[in-house]
Amino acid sequence: MTTKHHPHETGARLIRGATGDWEIVLGLEVHAQVSSKAKLFSGASTEFGAEPNAQVSFVDAAFPGMLPVINEYCVEQAVRTGIGLKAAINLRSVFDRKNYFYPDLPSGYQISQYKSPIVGEGAVTIDLPDGSTRTVGIERLHLEQDAGKSIHDMHPRYSYVDLNRSGVALMEIVTRPDMRSSEEAAAFIRKLRAILRYLGTCDGNMEEGSMRADVNVSVRRPGAALGTRCEIKNVNSIRFVQQAIEYEARRQVDLIEDGGKVEQETRLFDTKTGTTRTMRSKEEAHDYRYFPDPDLLPLELDAAYVEAIRESLPELPDEKKERFVAEYGLSAYDAGVLAAERETAAFFESVASGRDAKLAANWVTGDFFAALNKAGLDITASPVSAGQLGALIDLISDGTISGRIAKEVFEILFTSGGDPRAIVEERGLRQVTDTGAIEAAVEAIISANPDKVAEYREKPKLMGWFVGQVMKETGGKANPQAVNEILKRKLDG
Repeated sequence: MTTKHHPHETGARLIRGATGDWEIVLGLEVHAQVSSKAKLFSGASTEFGAEPNAQVSFVDAAFPGMLPVINEYCVEQAVRTGIGLKAAINLRSVFDRKNYFYPDLPSGYQISQYKSPIVGEGAVTIDLPDGSTRTVGIERLHLEQDAGKSIHDMHPRYSYVDLNRSGVALMEIVTRPDMRSSEEAAAFIRKLRAILRYLGTCDGNMEEGSMRADVNVSVRRPGAALGTRCEIKNVNSIRFVQQAIEYEARRQVDLIEDGGKVEQETRLFDTKTGTTRTMRSKEEAHDYRYFPDPDLLPLELDAAYVEAIRESLPELPDEKKERFVAEYGLSAYDAGVLAAERETAAFFESVASGRDAKLAANWVTGDFFAALNKAGLDITASPVSAGQLGALIDLISDGTISGRIAKEVFEILFTSGGDPRAIVEERGLRQVTDTGAIEAAVEAIISANPDKVAEYREKPKLMGWFVGQVMKETGGKANPQAVNEILKRKLDG
């Protein structure tokens, strides 16, 4: 079975089956843990990595007579996120009880929001690898408390329950079924995570479980009505989201083409085999017997409160990208890469301040990112500061060193640190701009290679070979522009 790009929709891909083409239709439900030191309805800590059951209040453990008290900061964070998603903020929302029974849910219900969420419809613009963009609709964002965690691998016969996560505030962000490929789903998660991090409302750490996705997958003939969807629960990395989508879409196509029928169900993704398997038949809303929580009044906000939060928002990735294009003359692609993370954008702006912005962007997205990736480092742990990289770019711009020597200096900075100018002076790396010295090197190369000179008359492209030889002769320190000018004069003369 092969896949091909949809001829009409940007980013969409078709799956070629035995009976023709099929289109993937995707929606996501992302659970993002609110960045807050306390839980949604109790004062217990949310810090990651504590001993099991060390951060559990009587409310989290559902002791009789304990009443929830809403954490105002979590409400503010949800409103902040809604505004960042260009969504409607509902001034009145209601907390409901979602009833189900599981060992890690001591109360037998989860406090969530159903018909009246705190945030309504919004939109996220995703950036695709081919440079195009696509809008994914947001259906809603609601606040809810997390359940605890069941641990099944500590004993051969017993399961253990850790309630540290019980009551932690989550934002469930639900998209419309607007995505058409695993690449689009990955782009959406990356953009959503960037927005949340810019806003400071969720750290987006999928490895620690503070952001995870339920993936809704269906297939249909191109342009036909929506097919039956299956929901893949709790996928905790972008790579696994893509793998789950690819496998599940192919499974559904094969099933339909073999005469079967897709049943609406909840499935799990097995990261070891790269396959999905049945978890349970999908519940409908009525199975949860939602009703307004009698212990919590409706949440009512006033417009001034929402506006005050709106005024406090930082510049977000899309706006920053637009500014980088307008202010620094960057390509949309480079601007998008540099604006994708708040720390990266701040680093670039510091490097570019008062300098050639395009040169700064080339260095940050080129050698700098490559070195970080090779070392497996995050930008916050970079051994080269924005000040050091800026100083290195100054040495290129003022003609002290060539671009080639700059790469050597950068490697020294990355491994040993130091001041770029001092490194250049100590190691004698200053660029040779003395035309007499360059001319001597050019004449030596020309006189040693009469056959190449004759060949150059026929093939002017050989100029590159001569430039390389002169640079080699001068240890890469000759000014490239001067080398080119002198060589051209000597060879064409």
